[in-house]
Amino acid sequence: MKIHEFQARQLLADAGIPVPPGTMVTSAADARRAAESIFGAGGRLVVVKAQVHAGGRGKAGFVKLVKSPEEAFEAATFMLGNRMVSPQTPPEGLEVRRLLVAEAVDIEREFYVAITVDRARRTNTLIASAEGGVEIEHVAATRPDAIIRVPLHPVDGLAPFQARDAAMALGLRGKPLVQATDVMLRLAATFRKLDASLLEINPLVLMPGTAEHPQGRISAVDAKCTFDDNALFRHKSIAELFDPSEENPAELHAAEHGLSYVALDGNIGCLVNGAGLAMSTMDIISLHGASPANFLDVGGSASEEAVAEAFRIILSDSKVKGVLVNIFGGIMQCDRIARAIVGAAETVGFKVPLVVRLEGTNVDEARRILEAARERIPMMQAATDLTDAADRITRAVA
Repeated sequence: MKIHEFQARQLLADAGIPVPPGTMVTSAADARRAAESIFGAGGRLVVVKAQVHAGGRGKAGFVKLVKSPEEAFEAATFMLGNRMVSPQTPPEGLEVRRLLVAEAVDIEREFYVAITVDRARRTNTLIASAEGGVEIEHVAATRPDAIIRVPLHPVDGLAPFQARDAAMALGLRGKPLVQATDVMLRLAATFRKLDASLLEINPLVLMPGTAEHPQGRISAVDAKCTFDDNALFRHKSIAELFDPSEENPAELHAAEHGLSYVALDGNIGCLVNGAGLAMSTMDIISLHGASPANFLDVGGSASEEAVAEAFRIILSDSKVKGVLVNIFGGIMQCDRIARAIVGAAETVGFKVPLVVRLEGTNVDEARRILEAARERIPMMQAATDLTDAADRITRAVA
């Protein structure tokens, strides 16, 4: 589960990590009032940032530094009135409903710091780089030596000496070294406490020295957090941060019916039981030169109503030009799928080619059900195996 930056910054602040003050707003008038409050408290510069679940906001013009409440109002009016388009959004962009209005800070140096899951090493890992403020993927591709990776102990987590060594490797010394070490330790502790899959600060900044802090201060000016969905039952306060308006409506609809659905960019809808078989189905569609429109796993115990709902979700996607059903019946009985197909034909209607491949439990009964309904479902074809199914559907949509 993803959360917004303003929520992530609050989690960091709650963990004792220094974060500049900021306010979430939903209107240009509120943005102006929030800016007035920051300037009134002595702030010299304010940043207005769109709150969406996508990166590339700065280059898209949805992060703006402003010098007055009126400029904050103008920036907020633009962001709330336009869709944000970046390399990490759909082509049509994302609607901006929330903004973060925060105090901007002077920056001497920028760093990247994160705790995430390293699946290759099978451990949680601290990632740090002196190349902060840019996409870490770009740094990894162009300068992999600039990235520090520190595996965390599975029981003890991040040790103080590891955090200190990482901060020193970033070039920090004196009090900023102590502060950055503390940030890393708090970040690792929060990661474990909240069952996160990613806690990222980009950038973690070193502010210039002042009379009060001659060596400068460390502050987290941007934050990104994602959490393990399977652990949310342990963290009701985190689950409450979920923003359904940032998610694909079809995926939310599918989850309500116990279906695992992920929308993709292709034109062949897939209805499969089992995640591994679903991945194999998408692979063989691609092998035949076509592209899957979704990942959809109905699982082993879905009811006929849930399967019919799965068809409704697939067919609601205007990109879908054909549907491939691939069922290997174990717990899931093939005749249940067959009845669901017939029911979907009556309630939803198939206006695109449908190819069905069934094997396993009650497959003979399932084939009889589909054969009896063939006149009512003229768009349906039966496949003998998965290769035949992929060949039939790709030729049908060509």
